[in-house]
Amino acid sequence: MRALSGIQPSGELHIGNYFGALKQFIALQDQHEGYYFVANYHALTTTRDAAVMREQTLHVAKAFLALGLDPQRSILFLQSDIPEVTELTWLLSSVTPMGLLERCHAYKEKVAQGVSADTGLFIYPVLMAADILIYDSDVVPVGQDQKQHVEVTRDMAAKFNHTYGEVFKLPEPYILRDVATVPGTDGGKMSKSYGNTIDIFVDEQTTRKQVMGVVTDSTPVEAPKDPDNCNIFNIFRLFAPEDELEATRELYLKGGAAYGEMKKRTVDLINEHFAAARERYAELSANPDEVREILRDGAARARVAAKATLQRAREACGMI
Repeated sequence: MRALSGIQPSGELHIGNYFGALKQFIALQDQHEGYYFVANYHALTTTRDAAVMREQTLHVAKAFLALGLDPQRSILFLQSDIPEVTELTWLLSSVTPMGLLERCHAYKEKVAQGVSADTGLFIYPVLMAADILIYDSDVVPVGQDQKQHVEVTRDMAAKFNHTYGEVFKLPEPYILRDVATVPGTDGGKMSKSYGNTIDIFVDEQTTRKQVMGVVTDSTPVEAPKDPDNCNIFNIFRLFAPEDELEATRELYLKGGAAYGEMKKRTVDLINEHFAAARERYAELSANPDEVREILRDGAARARVAAKATLQRAREACGMI
């Protein structure tokens, strides 16, 4: 089966991105035919600086590769290198009810966060549907809170099929079951928007600075603590070996856990976990032509499927 995943180039990738999406996306290439893209068209709703867009686009591509995506087994490409997807967006928009877009929660959330209420933001779900449908995707890996994106895509495809005949395969959401909730350094959800991240592709000193800034309470070292309500423990648990995790949990419950030592150990674990990925990322950064060649090859392979799907849709609409 074919699985499709995309990530917006909207800043430094952090461990919340990794455990919430990237780790699962890359693991799927062992089970499915993977299509992975950098959603730079989508990022235009928030990023208006061309130099920043180019830098962040390459950052996401390098991150995919450094973290284990194999371009020999999967397809990695830029959304903007597939012109067919924008044409399909228009064909889909011609049958998409306004009411369907008005019910999409992503638009309301973005506007509430202060993002400009532009037309592109409003029709964002149509472009997203085109991304999914144009490659005849079977499954789309999403968290439970993103399931609506796939449901809206299915609604658009069904409406188009009802109007013009059977053109599109209806994809299924692939709910990521084992997604870890990653707290930010302030205890809230980790997000670039909140400035509370622990970034992946930074030097060890930056990792140390970010982790040492994790908010903890003033409970004395010798006092018992609830590990599940401790920000640093909930980050530590993502990286610690099972035996160390259990021993540390016991130390919390009986007393003796020191937040400073927990932070230092977490720094070491994070640096160990991403050491190979950071080395590969540095190699790719030193050879940007390698990255661009992988993206060009991926786009050429992805366009084979995109052209075939668009041709079906054009013929169904009477575009001659």
